[in-house]
Amino acid sequence: MGVKGLQYFMDRCCPEACVTVNLREMARQQQASTTAPHTSNPTLVVDGMACLRHWYSCKDWACGGQWREYLDILKRWVEAFTSAGIRLVFFFDGVVEEQKRQEWVKRRRRVNGVISKIFRHIKELGDQPGRELFCLPSGLATFTPFALRSLGQEVFCSVREADYEIASYARQHGSMGILGEDSDFIIYDSAPYLSVAKLRINSLTTVMYDRQRLCQTIGLAVTQLPLLACLLGNDVVSEEKMRDVRNNAMAAYRKNSPAPHYGAPQGQVVLAVSQLVSSLWSTEDEETELVPQSLNLSAPRRELLKKGVCLYTLPGQKRPELCEISSLPSAFEKYVSPEILKACREKHAAAEGFMVYTVLCVGVTECSNTLEDEEDTELVPQALVYKPCRQLIYGLLLLLGHDGRIVDPPAIREWFVFPGNPLKEPDIVHPLPVSLPCDQPSLDLLWFSTGPDVSALRLTAFLTIFGCPEFSELYGVIEDALLAALCLVTYLVLQVQTLSLEDVDSYLSQAVCLRLKSSQELQQIELPFFSSRAVQLGSLYVRGLSHLLGANCASGCPLPSAALMPWHSFDGRLFHSKYLLAHSGTEKAELLDHDSSSLSLFLQLREKLTETCSKRGRVLQSRPNAPQSRPKTTTQTGYRDRHSEQWRLDRKTGRGGRHAVRLKPFQLLSALRYMLTCSTRLGSQWWYVLEGKRGDDGWASAWTGMEGARGRNRSSKRI
Repeated sequence: MGVKGLQYFMDRCCPEACVTVNLREMARQQQASTTAPHTSNPTLVVDGMACLRHWYSCKDWACGGQWREYLDILKRWVEAFTSAGIRLVFFFDGVVEEQKRQEWVKRRRRVNGVISKIFRHIKELGDQPGRELFCLPSGLATFTPFALRSLGQEVFCSVREADYEIASYARQHGSMGILGEDSDFIIYDSAPYLSVAKLRINSLTTVMYDRQRLCQTIGLAVTQLPLLACLLGNDVVSEEKMRDVRNNAMAAYRKNSPAPHYGAPQGQVVLAVSQLVSSLWSTEDEETELVPQSLNLSAPRRELLKKGVCLYTLPGQKRPELCEISSLPSAFEKYVSPEILKACREKHAAAEGFMVYTVLCVGVTECSNTLEDEEDTELVPQALVYKPCRQLIYGLLLLLGHDGRIVDPPAIREWFVFPGNPLKEPDIVHPLPVSLPCDQPSLDLLWFSTGPDVSALRLTAFLTIFGCPEFSELYGVIEDALLAALCLVTYLVLQVQTLSLEDVDSYLSQAVCLRLKSSQELQQIELPFFSSRAVQLGSLYVRGLSHLLGANCASGCPLPSAALMPWHSFDGRLFHSKYLLAHSGTEKAELLDHDSSSLSLFLQLREKLTETCSKRGRVLQSRPNAPQSRPKTTTQTGYRDRHSEQWRLDRKTGRGGRHAVRLKPFQLLSALRYMLTCSTRLGSQWWYVLEGKRGDDGWASAWTGMEGARGRNRSSKRI
């Protein structure tokens, strides 16, 4: 959620409400004021979703995610607080409530536009866009809670609006503050709202938005803030619904204040609506009303306002009968036992599960934006690639043990973002039955029973979802993370007919090589250029890991969740480099970093995959998709074909692969000046000069590189 214009108002028009604070000192003061013995450290409640963009500060984001580097960043971030004696409690969104769905759809469509620009940039310029087009790597919100849990942190996944649960927890536990980036936290009568956007992690200083000072400035009581928020507009009461109310308030405000000292229109709107809200409660009777009768509204709009105001009423606060929250029945409680539902809720709330809760208790699954090229017709969107596997997950959860006796078969509503999906309504997806080698299979058996036979059954259920039950013979023979990677890549080959042998080599080689690389080594990998296809394949893999996680939870967790985390089997930069090498015909030894044990393991996995796919009628073909480097630097035909071979040569000789052109004297001088001042960026062109190759080819390389760099700078500024 978020109140339209309120964050801007506080930052720009209400400096008295923005107080710079030192979190270390705040914690010390709270600790000193607590007289109870054995009290735990002061607690800071963290809105995890709001922090994702600040946490992911890795240089590369388009390739699929630098997951080990990201894990290191999280570790340092957590240590900064724990070393100051501050206990952290993290909350993440667990569901999208239906009343927020339209706002969710609106945001997803907006991000789709950004993704289109990202792929246009990559295809035109051959590099990653600047921060102005930054997009979070796919799956970051899914895997970050698991990352924080692996660091020993307390993590919760919400079962309703996360902002509400954050504010409730902070109020009930007397937390020192809420760290986030959402103006709703100033509306809730809870702990102080602290800005993550203004956080300086080295000094642990940030800005606290003072609720009382804000109220003094705008002339309202704290209890009147929820109505102000709804009239300004939030995720429940859209901005459009109350536009006429704000317009009337603005007209009255300008009439009474002909020369307002807040020049910005946003500031005037907040003051005008505050003035209106202050004038509404004129009698003692109206003070108990959620929406005073003096606010002339139609019945539907009044009910909408009441609903919005209720969402800011926290447990322990005086709440009208309308605001009482009843626990909703589970969507499919007639298909599963109460014990399953209880375990499902507990795992979800503790951020230990994925997908299962939303299926069984809500009947909905959703997936946000993925880096996918809407113009690439060869690669199927990930939502469609993994749909068969999701249907089997649903079947395992809902149909297991019913033997087709269900009169009213369940259906799941899917909200998946992908190119071509207008998101006007959910897709209705029916579960598919999973056949297991057991006399009386049931979900209770998979989840709660013990013994070697049940363990084997869990693994079989998991592998069956991805079409490779024979991989059970590899369990315990290879690392769990590699087994998961092999399972996923095999599924992709069976589902995506355009995947080639080179794509498989890219996936498997990076999974094998990743085991031996540190975070620092991964950051130092050089990429000559970016391939839009490799970008999409990277996101496809990471989305697949989340489906592995969902299938694992549904199957009773035959594999440890840690084995399914991306930092154990995927690195975007490493994958991209392997993709460029594999599609350029690089020898397998070089693809595996000339490590004999890695090569042997790679060949073993590759053989198992091709054998399994062949049994199912899927024969992999070699289709080198020669990477194209910065197409705007040349207009000659046949560039794509010639460049592939040249790039392989460059890796051995250190030479560039630019095209020869005749240069004029002024171009030669400009090229020389460019090389002398920018030699570190030029790379291969500089070696032409050092090796004495001063012919037109060498100078032309430098000239082309210079012009390309200038073009990229100009394009970057335009975007």
